[in-house]
Amino acid sequence: MTPRQRFLYAQYYFWYYAAVGAYTPYVGRWVVSLGHGGFMASAMIGLWYASRIAGPPGWNALTSRSTRPGMWLVYGSALGLLTFAFFTITRHTLPLLAVMAAFGLFYNALLPQFEAMTLTALGADSHAYGRIRLWGSLGFLIVAGSYGWLLDRLGDAAFPWLCLPLLVAAVLAAWPHRDDRPPVPSVVSTTADGHLWKRPGVRRFLLVALLAQAGFGTFYVFYTLHMQAHGHDGLHVGILWAIGVLAEIVMFWFAPGLLARYGAPRLLGLSLASGALRWAVVALWPASFALMAAAQLSHALGFAIFQSCLMRMMAAYFPGPRAGVGQSLLYGFSSGFGGVLGAIAAAVLWHYGRGQWAFLGGSALTALAWAIHALRRTDRGQAVR
Repeated sequence: MTPRQRFLYAQYYFWYYAAVGAYTPYVGRWVVSLGHGGFMASAMIGLWYASRIAGPPGWNALTSRSTRPGMWLVYGSALGLLTFAFFTITRHTLPLLAVMAAFGLFYNALLPQFEAMTLTALGADSHAYGRIRLWGSLGFLIVAGSYGWLLDRLGDAAFPWLCLPLLVAAVLAAWPHRDDRPPVPSVVSTTADGHLWKRPGVRRFLLVALLAQAGFGTFYVFYTLHMQAHGHDGLHVGILWAIGVLAEIVMFWFAPGLLARYGAPRLLGLSLASGALRWAVVALWPASFALMAAAQLSHALGFAIFQSCLMRMMAAYFPGPRAGVGQSLLYGFSSGFGGVLGAIAAAVLWHYGRGQWAFLGGSALTALAWAIHALRRTDRGQAVR
């Protein structure tokens, strides 16, 4: 991949995740400001994740038949912008959920397609994924770290208007990829290992990814509200989000070397163990800014290393032209089913025990993912490093 190509892929990640950095941390705050409760905030995030189940497979069916799949990236980005714009005129429960479902279907369908495009462009250099993906983290960092302060000053009603420019930029960043071609078909052997779904390790891998994402559910739904409930203002909440993403960016830069040295399975286990500990700390000592900052630093392991391990293992489990199918499958299982499970569990636990119970539930789910991963046997005939 040439430096120019790296820049074009990096800039789409930047703007795509900049928009996510506005939506994920602050949509709950906005919904509550409209007079809705915690269940509605959880429902908005739950629908965001549920759309990852239905959106990517249908989108992959369209793009896989197209000779210009890059144009579908442009179309999807534009449709995401159009549907999100309806949030500027929507306040009541059913319209909010309808707009959320439509926006999520389009916007969440894009990332698996773009991940597959990135891995295809990288080819044998899939270990370098982290250094391109880190630009998405940088976009998330800038927005998540500043929008809490902006909302404190402009008012929560400004939330949808602050998001729209980021979605416009994502459309513009998709345009250079309009002529990107699909991967050249190659022979994928299924005689030795059966269908890729049945290959050793694949189902365990997807279950671990699902449970780990479910563990993140409370973080994405209630972290901002949990911090505010324990005395942290918008500026300090933004700083905490920024600390986590800055740690993530640094780790994405070093991830290729760590993966080459230690292998993806070993690092995945470390990531899951650190995640379980992190959510327990957030549950038990939320009033301490120092401990919350330390917990956010562990995002380097819990997210950056986790994502890099997933992409490295996906490249082995779903090679070549199967990359798009594999990404849709992973996205549906982990971010889709896992996200919905996490949002539902978070809403129920928040209702009965507020943030402490909700984050302890996230810790338990992540610990379960770690246990399943740790008890795995060496995958016969499948060398994943």
